[in-house]
Amino acid sequence: MKRQDPIARFFKHMFSNPWQVRRYFSAIALHEIQKAIAASEKKHAGEIRFVVEAGLHPYEIICKKTPKKRAIELFGRLNIWDTEYNNGVLIYLLLADRDVEIVADRGIDRHVGHDGWEAICHEMEVLFRRGEFESGVLHGIEKISAALEQHFPLTGANKNEVSDKPVIL
Repeated sequence: MKRQDPIARFFKHMFSNPWQVRRYFSAIALHEIQKAIAASEKKHAGEIRFVVEAGLHPYEIICKKTPKKRAIELFGRLNIWDTEYNNGVLIYLLLADRDVEIVADRGIDRHVGHDGWEAICHEMEVLFRRGEFESGVLHGIEKISAALEQHFPLTGANKNEVSDKPVIL
């Protein structure tokens, strides 16, 4: 996460609301993201989940919760860690901080590693800075899918262990 003035960060989050997510992600865009995740999961044995949050509760800002900590919290809360092959991946976008985090279970993380996930986040952030939010998320899904295809190729029927539907908080 980029260093921010704590007071400015507090007010950015204080005035962020879930309805603001719709400024960046229309219903059609969210549906396209869901379709991209579903199509991706037909090519590998992994699971991908996308969560976008407008801002954190002011108390969480006072407690200095980072986007990474929030992503890890949601990774557990949404049971993304609970996949058969330990290959669930969360893409978490915190709009108020303009930050994207990828949290991956140990099965896929051992292959991609911190630097690999950071590279994908950076590529997504470049697209986000251009205002291309849907394209940024689709690009991230494509890159994550490629890693999952390489390390967890589909070898038979694939059960969907984690919902493909984007989560808006």
